[in-house]
Amino acid sequence: MRHLLSAGDLTPAEAVTILDTAAQMAATQEREIKKLPTLRGRTVVNLFFEDSTRTRISFETAAKRLSADVINFSAKGSSVSKGESLKDTALTLQAMGADAVVIRHQASGAPHTLATSGWTHGAVVNAGDGTHQHPTQALLDAYTLRRHLVGDGGRSDVTGRDLEGLKVAIVGDVLHSRVARSNVQLLHTLGAEVTLVGPPTLVPVGVGAWTARVSYHLDEVIADEKPDAVMMLRVQRERMSSAGGGFFPSPLEYTRGYGLDARRLAALPDHAIVLHPGPMNRGLEISADAADSPRAVIVEQVANGVAVRMAVLYLLLAGGAPATNERADA
Repeated sequence: MRHLLSAGDLTPAEAVTILDTAAQMAATQEREIKKLPTLRGRTVVNLFFEDSTRTRISFETAAKRLSADVINFSAKGSSVSKGESLKDTALTLQAMGADAVVIRHQASGAPHTLATSGWTHGAVVNAGDGTHQHPTQALLDAYTLRRHLVGDGGRSDVTGRDLEGLKVAIVGDVLHSRVARSNVQLLHTLGAEVTLVGPPTLVPVGVGAWTARVSYHLDEVIADEKPDAVMMLRVQRERMSSAGGGFFPSPLEYTRGYGLDARRLAALPDHAIVLHPGPMNRGLEISADAADSPRAVIVEQVANGVAVRMAVLYLLLAGGAPATNERADA
């Protein structure tokens, strides 16, 4: 694996290797001294052209826990705000000796361009591009599902498809969601059965080609399919042309049709868990009852994100070096 640009690029074996490595990384985070020396002397650049809290801090934490030097680059206040191109920014970072570039960009395809252009010689990790891909989010979601519904060891010793047979409902603003696209691809690769649920206006044209079923009725999916997990998507109002954007009549109507509330939570199977990529619109796609329920693993997803991103950076930059049996001095 040279770069991580899309969840669809991962083979079952590669995906399972990342999840297994993440489990090892998570174990190290229970130690008193959490840092590992694995990437000492390497430089990781967080190149964020879009605002982010969870993803940027998660990647920064992951790199520092592996003892890498971290440079955080934000488009605001940089030469990008003066008109500097992605190419010139990348060449500048390359001159500084970046070993890996973690990029979030508003344009779909920007990480692929960076990885294939020759502007940087380091590994490129896609931290979200437009409405296209967010592969590490899909990986941390799969890792969370595996821990709760399968076990840390997964099923790779049996099938190579760790989530074989699990039913996952992904609910809400599928149209604008790179999380949904990445999860559909990765969960299918790992053997899960995915159902996309949302109003017709928030389901993309061409969704029939995706490896997932589509429904416009959340209550029917809960009653008939009895999903093992429900992943609620944030309603991305900033990507809609105006308040509501004509995509649904009103916030109240959306909540009535597609919000996860106490009633729907109670109708799920007893073992089912609730995920959300964050940040949440409480009272819109998810109620406080559901968000704060013991069945919600939303805060745990954040912690799992650090372990998964440690695994990705380790596999890209350290190759076969020992991952977890040494501690850093600082």
